[in-house]
Amino acid sequence: MTTNTEIMTKPAAHTWWWYALLLLATIGILSVYHEVLDVYEVSILMFTAISMGFVGNHWPGFRGHAIAVAILSLIALQLYGTNLEAAETNGLLKYMLASQSAIMWMSVFFIAATFTYFGGLIFRSDYTEKVGSVFTWIATTFGMTGLMVRWRETHMMGADIGYIPVSNLYEVFILFAVVTALLYLFYERRYQVRSLGGFVLLVISAAVIFQLWYAFERNAHEIQPLVPALQSYWMKIHVPANFIGYGAFAMAAMIGIAYLLVSWRSEKNPDSGLVKAMPPLTMMDDLMYKSIALGFAFFTVATILGALWAAEAWGGYWSWDPKETWALIVWLNYAAWLHMRMTKGWNGKPMAWWAIVGLFVTLFAFLGVNMFLSGLHSYGSL
Repeated sequence: MTTNTEIMTKPAAHTWWWYALLLLATIGILSVYHEVLDVYEVSILMFTAISMGFVGNHWPGFRGHAIAVAILSLIALQLYGTNLEAAETNGLLKYMLASQSAIMWMSVFFIAATFTYFGGLIFRSDYTEKVGSVFTWIATTFGMTGLMVRWRETHMMGADIGYIPVSNLYEVFILFAVVTALLYLFYERRYQVRSLGGFVLLVISAAVIFQLWYAFERNAHEIQPLVPALQSYWMKIHVPANFIGYGAFAMAAMIGIAYLLVSWRSEKNPDSGLVKAMPPLTMMDDLMYKSIALGFAFFTVATILGALWAAEAWGGYWSWDPKETWALIVWLNYAAWLHMRMTKGWNGKPMAWWAIVGLFVTLFAFLGVNMFLSGLHSYGSL
């Protein structure tokens, strides 16, 4: 049942155990890997722990997700030991917890969630939509577990090969799917509305289908050593920040599509089943605004981090490389969107259309530049 009132997510009263668990995990990681962690990686670890503490304190679902990912990842690492070939002989690794297996399960559950959400919307079934939420949580957990286990697998390939798995299109499409799903699940709980799930999961399923094609057609799932330009601690913070931005922009665009569909249908028949099943237009408009504001904040941080990385790698903060130029275009597009919303009061259909167009601009900056243009970022080519 949808309402116009936003359900605020308040911190839980007794979450000291969550902070204690994160503290123990951080101490454990530092004690085991202190010899290979430099000061930048320790800083990233501390920031990650603090961020997870804050998010988990306000969002119980995230706590369960993080604990499940940690348990599944630790089981996989224990089963692997130091033998990468265990993925072919151990049944649990082969069919569930090896990175590629976990990512396959992620793909299955994301696609199943898309159909389930739409089934719940079409048949007005709250239970079916709840199943869609469960499927999305399962998919997100498998996806994050797959990335964590793949991180370990890269190190097992060789000491000079190991890297955080956000370095190529295959890995970042998985990251995009997981991040976008987590953002959606947060707002789903915050607004207590599930009828937008099918729309948001459509773009996630599209990413999953591309990732599957890329894996089977181009063998992109195979672990390869990093090119020199990517052997930097900057990658560990620049790429995740970028994809929080991309995920938020994608969610805003899909909500924009839902907004336009409901707006068109309400003009034809205000009492139609779709209009009654979907959230109010004002809620969807507010969600678009908050998604773009969140995405813009993270994309701004990612752009600054990218400039710092470029200065270290290439000797200059900005070189008008095609990727940099299109990143600026994306930034200006959403800066203008927010400016018109906040200062001129624009909302409704024009902003929904703008959010959709913005997704295509972002898609070209992310994927199109790699496909059609060349420059300093050519190592990310399709």
